[in-house]
Amino acid sequence: MNYMIQTRSRRFALYGLTIIAGILVSCIVLALIGYNSNQKLPVGPEITNRMTPLDKLRLSEALHLKTGLGDAVWNGYADLDAPVIIWNEDFEFLLNLNIPPVNWEEVPGDDFAGKPYFRRPADHPQNFAVQVGEQWAGSIFTKYQLDMSLITAISDLLPPLISEIFPYKIFIQPSELQIAGVQHELFHVFQALHFPEKFAEAQTTYQFDQGYWLLDSDMQPAWKKEIELLIKAADSSFDGDAVELIHQFLAQRDRRRQDFGLSADLIAYEESIEWLEGTAKYVELRSWEEAGRDPNYAPLVEMTADPDFRNYEDFKSQWNQALRQTRRQAGEEGDVRFYYTGMLQAYLLDRIMPDWKERILEDGIFLEDLLREALGQ
Repeated sequence: MNYMIQTRSRRFALYGLTIIAGILVSCIVLALIGYNSNQKLPVGPEITNRMTPLDKLRLSEALHLKTGLGDAVWNGYADLDAPVIIWNEDFEFLLNLNIPPVNWEEVPGDDFAGKPYFRRPADHPQNFAVQVGEQWAGSIFTKYQLDMSLITAISDLLPPLISEIFPYKIFIQPSELQIAGVQHELFHVFQALHFPEKFAEAQTTYQFDQGYWLLDSDMQPAWKKEIELLIKAADSSFDGDAVELIHQFLAQRDRRRQDFGLSADLIAYEESIEWLEGTAKYVELRSWEEAGRDPNYAPLVEMTADPDFRNYEDFKSQWNQALRQTRRQAGEEGDVRFYYTGMLQAYLLDRIMPDWKERILEDGIFLEDLLREALGQ
């Protein structure tokens, strides 16, 4: 009897050691895979004082997308003819402008679409609409800068040993993300040109930013409920269900504002940033979506040379990622929350108020106002 117990014990011990050995081997294999994968991460350009061929190609496709499908996304957007700034860690490059303002120099021996382009040292560049002399330009980072910003942010959160073997390659983004991002920033130019007063007023509400976020930690549970209702409405397959969920979303929004005593200024901050950034986020995603589902749209043939371009075939994955990001924003501080809540409201308006883009031109009209109007509130 004791012999049988000892035999079983040894078997269990051997079984346990086998499991542990298997786990260790798996960890070593995964570590080697991660380490080897990291050796193949994109390498930044050796020369940063001019655009790379891939930077030019992606921007060309972004402008091709705007011209080809811009009006399917927002009437009049296809005709927008505005300068563009693409930037890396060292330089900003200015394109689609014949005569640059002071402090910009022509890039010698290079061109974009057969025309000269210009540069200046990068000094706190941003992703937004920026004024270049008397004109507005859409400004955005290169795809390499985008990828590296994500990888660096993740690496900074990991212990040193883990950061060496973590498989960062899974975070390399499809080129569509940067191409659609160009639409986002160019739409800010569209806003500045077509709704100049509303565009300026939205930016002035940032003066209430600090006061708003002082309240936010207490509001986050209520925001979580609000965002969940908004996501369910946007992701609903049936318009009737969506309408009921929009009712609940608006009621929860009103309740939150009343419970926490939000002033008119703080409410204006929410509405204005949802209009400013939410509609731009909407244009970003809708451009990607239209490119993937319109059988008459063809990307530039040269895009086959881009290893990260996926022919706009994975919009559903991007949409799901946007919904996940929206959920995370309930517990995050910062105006990015309103990019997503505004974007989802815009998508809902596509369903229940098809002419909403004409109404949003009016001063003092915001996305939630149109949702309320569509519901007869």
